[in-house]
Amino acid sequence: MKQMKIAAIIPSRYGSTRFQGKPLASISGKPMIQLVYHAASRAKSIDIVAVATDDHRIFETVSGFGGHVIMTSGSHRSGSDRVWQAAEALGLSDDDIVINVQGDQPLVDPRCLEHVIEPLSGDSPIEMSTLAYRIRDPQEYHNPKDVKVVMDQNGDALYFSRSPIPFGRDAKRFPTYKHLGIYAYTKRFLDVFAQLPTGQLEAVEKLEQLRALEFGHTIRIVVTPHDSPEVDLPEDIQRIERLL
Repeated sequence: MKQMKIAAIIPSRYGSTRFQGKPLASISGKPMIQLVYHAASRAKSIDIVAVATDDHRIFETVSGFGGHVIMTSGSHRSGSDRVWQAAEALGLSDDDIVINVQGDQPLVDPRCLEHVIEPLSGDSPIEMSTLAYRIRDPQEYHNPKDVKVVMDQNGDALYFSRSPIPFGRDAKRFPTYKHLGIYAYTKRFLDVFAQLPTGQLEAVEKLEQLRALEFGHTIRIVVTPHDSPEVDLPEDIQRIERLL
């Protein structure tokens, strides 16, 4: 019987309208992509860690610190599509699990990677999962850069939005959750996802996970106790360095 593999793939592109060259930004003396790579490498269940990029500068940086890096197309719609090409290059099989680790989360806790794969273990019918974190800071609820998620009674995603959801018409206090952009999929489902057309809501909100919901697929939400703040703008680096 073939042993199932678990691969953590970090999609990383140089171009960004808000922060050009973000993966190579120095955080406490190291490029951000190196911090993410080493954090993912500390997850106990991971068999393979690789960076997927379309830029030779990122490729050379990852190679320079001894990381596994795969060159991919520059025309991908989203990080998940880039991850799919890297998974193909790695020769992963249908039942293997692929984790999409965002390259702009240098403080990602390795335990988050363990949490996100839990719904896909064993004989589970779930083929895609992602993480949520209960919002403590009210600013995150209102800030469009922090994506919010609502889920049903089974813990499956109902919707993701940059807007505050749910909206409390009468209630003043209620639990709210932000989405942490770490996904897990079976390679089988990743093949399906990469072939789907871009969804209308995906295009409006600029959120790739909405593609799965728009075409009737289930995303299981795992609420983790570990936050994973992102670097969106250059000024975020000082905040990350303080947390380090």
